[in-house]
Amino acid sequence: MGEERDRGGRHGGLGRTGEGGARAVPRARTGCGDEAGDGGADTGSAAPAGHAAHSAYRERASRLSGAMLWTHATAGPARPVLPDGCTDLIWSEGLLLVAGPDTGPHLPDAAPPGTRHIGLRFAPGQGPAVFGVPARELRDLRVPLADLWPAAQVRELAGRMAAGGAPDRVLEETAVARLRTAAGPAARSARSAPPPRSGRTAAIAAALDRGRPVAEVARAVALGERQLHRHCLDAFGYGPKTLTRVLRFVRALGLARSGMPYAHVAACAGYADQAHLAREVKALAGAPMGVLLGSG
Repeated sequence: MGEERDRGGRHGGLGRTGEGGARAVPRARTGCGDEAGDGGADTGSAAPAGHAAHSAYRERASRLSGAMLWTHATAGPARPVLPDGCTDLIWSEGLLLVAGPDTGPHLPDAAPPGTRHIGLRFAPGQGPAVFGVPARELRDLRVPLADLWPAAQVRELAGRMAAGGAPDRVLEETAVARLRTAAGPAARSARSAPPPRSGRTAAIAAALDRGRPVAEVARAVALGERQLHRHCLDAFGYGPKTLTRVLRFVRALGLARSGMPYAHVAACAGYADQAHLAREVKALAGAPMGVLLGSG
């Protein structure tokens, strides 16, 4: 089965970090091969590409496994948001917005300087259970949360966000409650940590992040290749081949940000050679690696 195409039509609106820089890339891993961790959910605390280190961007790990809470204040011209396989729930200026998984660079609308954005960035495959729709329906889109949830529920959440002193905590609590509801009665009654992504979804993300062939991944999670493709579209918004490309790009960007030479980045991230790396970066980010690093 061929990979899905970019649907192209995007709602205007906020990017993952408001000003438009890509969300934080993983901290560079120390070597090549199969490092520990589940890959797709591995996010670090470095400022995202497209933001200088002194930019007013902050993030911290959420108690929701693999998710990150972030805040950002607009300063300067908008920069593109780069694909990373994640989805976000964003609060800004009284609006609750959902950012779907991207297949290419997304340039958000300009916002006045000082505009504050607060977001909860979900690990790949985690967002659909929160939003209540398959990730494929959000691909390359920015949509109001009110398009996905009942209007009364969104108004109630917006009121809590506006009235409370910790809107990031409200976002997190809301997502945890939605995940518990999706997981069933046992999870709703539990007082322990919120349920993570399904084991199968996490295993798929980890295996594809390590560059495993699609057929091998399908066997490992007891699915046929067509079933795996459908599962990936629903969970991540991409087919498995596209998800592999996106996660490899995120990994390569993290390695390059650490100062690793591009030839070594290509080898460690799983590209055939440096030329392959350059083509993929240009295809997914719309600019060469040097431009991405220089902007941040």
